[in-house]
Amino acid sequence: MKSKQYLYLFIFFFLLSLIPSPTTSAAHGTSIIFTTLGRSTYSFDIFALPTTHPPTESNELQLTDGNSINFNGHFPASLPPSLLSRLPDNFLNSGKPPFHLIYVTERNGTHHIFYDAVFHGTSRSIGERRAILEFPTRRESTTRVQVSLVGAPDKQVSLKDKPSLSGESLIYVSTHEDSGVPRTSWAAVYSTHLVSGLTRRLTPKGVADFSPVVSPSGVWTAVASYGMKGWSGEVEELATDIYVFLTRDGSGRVKVVDHGGWPTWADDYTLYFHRRCDDGWWSVFKAVLPKAFQLGVGSLSLERVTPPGLHVFTPAASTVNKNLIAVATRRAGSEYRHIELFNVDSMKFTEITRPVSPHAHHLNPFFSPDSSWVGYHKCRGAGNGRGSDTLLLENLLNPIPGISLFRIDGSFPSFSPNGDRIAYVRLPGLYVVNYDGSGLRQISSRTAFSTAWDPKRKGVIYTSIGPTFASESTEVDVISINVDDEDLSHKQLTIGGQNNAFPSPSPDGKWIVFRSGRTGHKNLYIMDALEGEAGGLRRLTEGPWTDTMCNWSPDGEWIAFASDRANPGSGSFEMYMIHPNGTGIKKVIQSGTGGRTNHPYFSPDGKYIVFTSDYAAVSAEPISNPHHYQPYGDIYVIKSDGSEIQRLTHNSYEDGTPAWGPTFIKPVDVEWPNGGHPCSFEDCHWLNVKPNASLTDVSFGLGSTKIECGQ
Repeated sequence: MKSKQYLYLFIFFFLLSLIPSPTTSAAHGTSIIFTTLGRSTYSFDIFALPTTHPPTESNELQLTDGNSINFNGHFPASLPPSLLSRLPDNFLNSGKPPFHLIYVTERNGTHHIFYDAVFHGTSRSIGERRAILEFPTRRESTTRVQVSLVGAPDKQVSLKDKPSLSGESLIYVSTHEDSGVPRTSWAAVYSTHLVSGLTRRLTPKGVADFSPVVSPSGVWTAVASYGMKGWSGEVEELATDIYVFLTRDGSGRVKVVDHGGWPTWADDYTLYFHRRCDDGWWSVFKAVLPKAFQLGVGSLSLERVTPPGLHVFTPAASTVNKNLIAVATRRAGSEYRHIELFNVDSMKFTEITRPVSPHAHHLNPFFSPDSSWVGYHKCRGAGNGRGSDTLLLENLLNPIPGISLFRIDGSFPSFSPNGDRIAYVRLPGLYVVNYDGSGLRQISSRTAFSTAWDPKRKGVIYTSIGPTFASESTEVDVISINVDDEDLSHKQLTIGGQNNAFPSPSPDGKWIVFRSGRTGHKNLYIMDALEGEAGGLRRLTEGPWTDTMCNWSPDGEWIAFASDRANPGSGSFEMYMIHPNGTGIKKVIQSGTGGRTNHPYFSPDGKYIVFTSDYAAVSAEPISNPHHYQPYGDIYVIKSDGSEIQRLTHNSYEDGTPAWGPTFIKPVDVEWPNGGHPCSFEDCHWLNVKPNASLTDVSFGLGSTKIECGQ
C-alpha cells in the first residue's frame, strides 16, 4: 500500500515539475545566441611598465592571469584589513612586496571585480629580465592570491566598471538597477562594504554616472555624468559634465566642470579630465577647485594642458607629482593608441608602450601609489599582443532560468529547425557549424548578411547577398542555399536587386517574408519560398519609411519587424507586429524617443520575442573601449504582447542580431576547432589622425602657445 502511495506521490510531483513557471514558460530548455562584433577577439590582460627606467619588453609585466577578459585596473594606495587577512605570511614577510591590483574581469561570461596580489618573481633590479606571469589557477598561492570582490557566478550579469578602493569600501559602476525610463542609462555608482557586503547607491535616482574616481583622501568621488539632462544619443564624447560628491554616501553632489569626462584626482582639489575641443582634438584639462567648492564659494581654475596635433585622453594623475599624468594618445600617422607620460610643467611627453609593443593598442592607464609603475590593458600573447584563445561560443549567465545564452564569434546567427546546427556570417562569408563547434564549413565567400533555415526542407538556408547598410537601390538579393547538397545548390529568389534582405520563412515553409527597397522605400513583401518572386509576390507594408528585420512567428499568425515609420529617416526604430494578411498591425515596444529597437526573433513557442535595443542607453564612455559603430545595445526578452521586458546582457558595447533555438545547449564555452583568431580590433574611428603640416609638431616637445577650448 505504501509503495502505491509513493508511486502516486512520485507521479504527482513529476507532473508538477512539468508545469512551467511564468518566467520560464517561453523557453525552458531552449537557447539564445547573439553577436558582439569584434568582442570575441579582445583577449585583454592588464600589464605594467616602470616609469623610472626606459621601457623594454623585458620590463613589461603581465599582471592578470590570462583567464577571459581583464581590464580597467586600479592600484590601491593601501589595503584594508579584510584584504590583508587574505594574504599568507610569505606575501607579507618576503621583503619583496607584491603588486596589489583591483580590476574588472568577465569570468564565465559574467562581470566581476577581482583583487589580485601578485609577485612578479624577479630580483629588485629593473634591468634584469622579468618573467611574464601566467598562473591561471589559485593553486600557485605563493605567487598569486585572487579574491572576487563583487560579482558571483550565480548572480545576474551587470557591468562593473572602473573600480576604486576606499578603505573597506569598493566604488564602482553597475547597471543592475532599471532606470525605469526607456533609453536612459542604468549606469550608476555604488559603494560595497567588503566586510558586511552592504551596498549603497551613490548616484541619485534618475541620473547616470560614468568613470568614477576616488580622491586621495577618500573623501570625494568624481564622475562624468549627464546630470538630469539624460542621453541625447551621442556616441563619441557623450557630452558629460564632471560632478563631485562625498564618497561615504553620495551627498554634497555638485557640478564642478561643464563638458568633460574621465576625471582623475592629483590631490583633493586638483582634477584632470578629457574633452574634445573645438579644434577637433581630444585634450586633457586641469581643474583646480576652490577649497569651498561644495558650497559654491570661490572660482574654478581651468586650463588645457595638452596641445592640438594629437589626441590625448583617459588621463590618470600621479598623486606623488600632481603635474605628472599618464595618458592614452593617438598621434598623427599612427594607427594605434599608446600610453605616454606627460609633464604639465615641462609640457613634454615620454613614451611608455610604443617602444615595447608598437603595433598593439593600449588602453586606460593608471599609476601605482608611488608612480613608479603605470598599468594599462592590451591584448595578451607573444608578438605585440597576438593571442589565439578566442571562443566560437561564449556562454553568459542568463537571468531567465532554463535558457542557455551564448555570444557567437560571428554575425546574424540562426539555428537549424532541430537546433543542432548554426548558420552565421563573418562579413564576408557564410558559415555553418554544429552547436558543439564541430563540422565548421564555409558555405559562401560572398558578402552575406542575415540567415534563416527552412523549417521543412532539411539543410536549406536563406540569406541576403550584397552590401550591408546600403541604400534602397543597392543590389542586394535573397537567395536559398542547400548546405547538405554536395555542390551547395543555390537559387536567387528576388529579381532586380533593389536591396532585398532579411528573409524569414513561414512555419509551413511555403512563403518568405523579406524587406525590399524596390519602390524607393524599404517595405515588407511576401514571396513563394521555392520559386521566389517568380512563384508569387505580395506587398505586406507600404509607406515612405523603412520596415525591416522581419521574423515570422512559429504559429504563422504574426510577423515581427523593426520600423522607423513613427519618424521616417530619423534612424529611430520601434518594434511592430503584423498579420501575414496585412491586418492587425501593432507596436510592441519602442526604446524611447529617438531610440532603436531592432532584430526581433520569436521564441520557439511564439510567446516571447528576443531583440536588441538601446533601451538602457550607454553604459560607459565609448572612448575607453575599442570601436563600436553603436557603443550601446543589449539583448532583451519581452512577451509578444509588449509586457514583462527583461534585460539579458549588460555591456558597454553593442550586442545584436539575436536568434532563439529550440534546444538547450549545455551552458559551457565552445572553443574554435582550429585555435581561433588573432587578438585584434579597430580603435574608435573618430580618433583617426591624419598628418597636417600646419599643426604643431609634438614629436620632440611642445610649443608655448596656450590654447583655450570650450571654457
